[in-house]
Amino acid sequence: MTISIFHLLLPRVALIVLLMIFLQCSSFNSASASVANYNVVSFGAKPDGETDCTKAFLSAWEKACGSAEPAAIYVPRGKFLLGKAEFTGECNNKAISITIDGTLLAPSNYHVTGGNDDDWIVFHNVDGVSIRGGMLDGKGTALWACKNSGGNCPSGATSLKFINCKNIKVTGLTSVNSQMFHIVIHESQHVKLQGVKVAAPGDSPNTDGIHIGGSDDVTILNSNIRTGDDCVSVGPGTTNLWVENIACGPGHGISIGSLGKDENEEGVRNVTVKTVKFTGTENGVRIKTWGKPCNAFVRDVVFQHAVMVDVKNPIVIDQNYCPDHDGCPQQASGVKISDVKYQDIHGSSATEVAVKFDCSSENPCSGIALEDVRLTYNNQIAQASCRNAGGTSQGLVQPESCL
Repeated sequence: MTISIFHLLLPRVALIVLLMIFLQCSSFNSASASVANYNVVSFGAKPDGETDCTKAFLSAWEKACGSAEPAAIYVPRGKFLLGKAEFTGECNNKAISITIDGTLLAPSNYHVTGGNDDDWIVFHNVDGVSIRGGMLDGKGTALWACKNSGGNCPSGATSLKFINCKNIKVTGLTSVNSQMFHIVIHESQHVKLQGVKVAAPGDSPNTDGIHIGGSDDVTILNSNIRTGDDCVSVGPGTTNLWVENIACGPGHGISIGSLGKDENEEGVRNVTVKTVKFTGTENGVRIKTWGKPCNAFVRDVVFQHAVMVDVKNPIVIDQNYCPDHDGCPQQASGVKISDVKYQDIHGSSATEVAVKFDCSSENPCSGIALEDVRLTYNNQIAQASCRNAGGTSQGLVQPESCL
């Protein structure tokens, strides 16, 4: 049998062609996966804690946001003084990563960042931003002292705020001594916070750990929050919120509300709070609404697997919130609360009444469910108090249900 040279070379030619195609594909994938890197030091930032680095950070952001390919901003070790900074979109790419190995310091003069309704660091109208590591130091001590002394003080700045953002991920960030709220998620979608640490003294005013409002699909996982107000607070228009594995205390607990301050207000729906340890907090799991007319609602809420350690109000619904008795005495809350489940909640109350449902006389709470609840006061079974509340109990429930 005669075998031509062509037939002998054919397998080798095919192999070479396949190899060339592979190399071209690899080259294409490598190019498509390339990332533009921007170190803030290259833009003039100095890690000395004294030089204003605001312009350098904004310049790095401008480059990253303008990049057509994925971009990475790097903040090295050291202390970086940062004034008010707003990082805005829309960007040319939807994959900007920010890695922080250092500490960002707010100005010591709280008037620089802390005017009424001001924010320190803001991300506005961005899609696909991730933040990993780092510490934010809000330098709030002086402002707290002013507020606690009754002085004429600005309201203070939120340390980190996301407005109208999508696909945001924050991992391993620490926020300390915020002037006011630490982290705010506002009118945003698909946000995940994981491994976040928040620290401020228990007497620091209005220093909510994480506040969510007008947002959908927000997840908060594996975080430690010690502050002077709510560990997590949930505002109007929040839907599909998942909060899991949180250590809370000191602070005011995890609160839905306050809601109903304005007559026309969005409701809160589909909230799950599970596996939380409350230590020495003012409240545990709370729903709070103003005692005045409103068309908002709270429904489809689950509080599950919570441990209370000397918590003043472990389980509470308060629909008669009226600070300073201004504008709402003798009125009933219009917020409709329904389908709220409390499951596997146990521990110790710092007050005799551990379960308190104080619902609206015009819109009684409905569909409240207690399952496997055991709360004690001074090593004795605590008490429960109900007003305008209806629902069911299942399993061991102590104090005995008053629904």
